[in-house]
Amino acid sequence: MGGTDAKDILGLPKTPLSLTQEKRSRPQKESHRKPDGISREVYALTGGVAPLMPSIDVAHLKRRPPADEKVAWQWLPFTSSARKDDLQLYHWARVVNNVPPTGDYSFAKYNKSVDILKYTDEEYENHLTDPVWTKEETDQLFEFCQNFDLRFVVIADRFPVSRTVEELKDRYYSVTRALLRARAQSPADVANHPLMKEPYDITRDRERKRALSVVLSQSRHQEKKDAEILAEAKRITEMRLAARRAEEPDVSANENAGLDKADGIVSGRSISPSSNSQLPATAVAPSTLTMADYASTLASLRMLHVYLRTYGLEQMVQAASSAVGLRTIKRVEQTLQDLGVNLKPKVPTKTVCDEHLELRKEILTLLNLQKQLQYKESEGSSHREGLYAAMPDTPK
Repeated sequence: MGGTDAKDILGLPKTPLSLTQEKRSRPQKESHRKPDGISREVYALTGGVAPLMPSIDVAHLKRRPPADEKVAWQWLPFTSSARKDDLQLYHWARVVNNVPPTGDYSFAKYNKSVDILKYTDEEYENHLTDPVWTKEETDQLFEFCQNFDLRFVVIADRFPVSRTVEELKDRYYSVTRALLRARAQSPADVANHPLMKEPYDITRDRERKRALSVVLSQSRHQEKKDAEILAEAKRITEMRLAARRAEEPDVSANENAGLDKADGIVSGRSISPSSNSQLPATAVAPSTLTMADYASTLASLRMLHVYLRTYGLEQMVQAASSAVGLRTIKRVEQTLQDLGVNLKPKVPTKTVCDEHLELRKEILTLLNLQKQLQYKESEGSSHREGLYAAMPDTPK
């Protein structure tokens, strides 16, 4: 039995499969060119991933100093303004043309310290007394805050009396706030101070640490259960939001009510339905189709939750112009230019976009009415011509 008979029995096509169908072509790996300045071994270790730090340009490394510039490195002493003991240290410094560098130590600018308020004995007796804290403990607390730059974990470790980190924080910030309030001439002078606007809350800090310890100590099973609860809560919230949206009234019906009136009333004269029924379908259908597209566009935009107002205006304009021809769209734009109105508002607020869209709809209605008027005039003219042909003796 040949291969053709076996294919007939199995119901397979008789045409042989091409090599591209039988063998799947392996995806070609993207070739990454090795950047200049990096050795092949080092680049192979990175796996083609971009480095975390920007590499130095090779041209910068090969750049030579000017001919008239003599550079040397010397072991020179230096002092730092960050130290108060005037300690003299040594380091290698770059000397250009035998002129040693001057100025402060370059790393002294990184020495930042916290400004700790100091109080007098009189201020302590009048404003800072606390039955839980003695003056000696408060003095030692402020001394540690000055030495350790408000690192309260280190301060709690060094403090001679058993105090928690929260108690040390509460005492320091309460004393500082009391000093600021006592030294200010009026409460308005320190109202914008960060310690006055956001005072330290010891109860909240303890609750935060307790909740953090609970989260860090829970098991994988508890984490999975919490994730399921959060997913269920999110699903319920989305269902309630969708139900609330479904119960909201259709805003597009109210917005299009004024336009429906404008289609039937122009300059105080109404157009009867019977007269519209005699018009061609191309003269009446565009307004009806425009309203349906406009309503569907509004509903689709509401589902986006967040969108640019210019994008929404473009969608509305496209929906309003979808049922008319390109010639009518150009006539609407030409009418806007004749009126001195920009095709796209420069300040697309909600009010401006609504007014711009309303103006476009009114222009479209005007063009439709002009088309209807031309049709009526041509119909009346042909009717008069027919009467004259039937009665040639009657003067025109």
